[in-house]
Amino acid sequence: MRLHQGSAGARVLAFGGYQPARIVTNDDLAATLDTSDEWIRSRVGIASRRLAAPDETVADMAVAAAGKALAGSGLSPADIDLVIVATCTAETTIPNTSAVVARRLGICAPGAYDLNAACAGFCYALAAGSDAVRAGSARHVLIIGAEKLSQWVDWTDRSTCIIFADGAGAAVIGPAGDQPGQGEPGIGPVVWGSDGDMADKICVPDRRSFIFQEGQAVFRWATTALHPVVRKACEEADVDPTELAVFVPHQANLRIIEALARKLGAPQAKVASDIVSAGNTSSASIPLALSRMVERGELASGDKALLIGFGAGVCYAAQVITIP
Repeated sequence: MRLHQGSAGARVLAFGGYQPARIVTNDDLAATLDTSDEWIRSRVGIASRRLAAPDETVADMAVAAAGKALAGSGLSPADIDLVIVATCTAETTIPNTSAVVARRLGICAPGAYDLNAACAGFCYALAAGSDAVRAGSARHVLIIGAEKLSQWVDWTDRSTCIIFADGAGAAVIGPAGDQPGQGEPGIGPVVWGSDGDMADKICVPDRRSFIFQEGQAVFRWATTALHPVVRKACEEADVDPTELAVFVPHQANLRIIEALARKLGAPQAKVASDIVSAGNTSSASIPLALSRMVERGELASGDKALLIGFGAGVCYAAQVITIP
């Protein structure tokens, strides 16, 4: 048996993001719901969110974000061996979104699969793609988090419709190179897990239902159970929290983000707060936040970033990466 040669490590080559054009403000929601801008901001920190057009699909948004990441990586479609789409809101389960996205991007016959770890999906996909590169089963992997949560939300339920939104974020990863500064792995070991006892706290109960969430239970879990996970991810990557330049948690709730940032003990790190203007885009939130921070010049190549995704399942995953 002959095995393909893998790589000592994997690194991110580029990010890309996409947001739909339609902006829905808190005042827009207050026109039809018993809510207000102050009520929403005080509870979840959101001022506005983006919603996809009725005919805009998860695949459409994934293609837009992935195209930007692919262009930024300097690679061609022919260089991509594997496409992974993290989503929990695909319009249908068959065919998978990843194969459709690959075809539309001109990627010929890659490995392609969808991954559902809900809001932790991008970090799960990043770990899977990194492992594929290290094992030698792929050299370059395109990873996408894409969600159209608006089609799974009851727009008369103020406990959920104020939170969720649509969008996509993507990353291209490849082997750690031999150039200066590229020899060390740029994607650290993943620290992940799940708590099935909490599965009913965020769910779609059946095919005829919308998203259901017990907000207070989720808030208590996230603010008490996750800070050891982010610290463990730093330990596994041999990075002290004081070395971090940025902390990018899943954009679930501004109060959760701020609580995790305080417990991390990295006061010098920038903290992503895309939640304010983008809402909760589930698996898209982390790559979308990273791509926007890169575009705004808030991050420098070589910066250490700590990521953590968490959500329905409940699933969670964290890792340290190096900004390309």
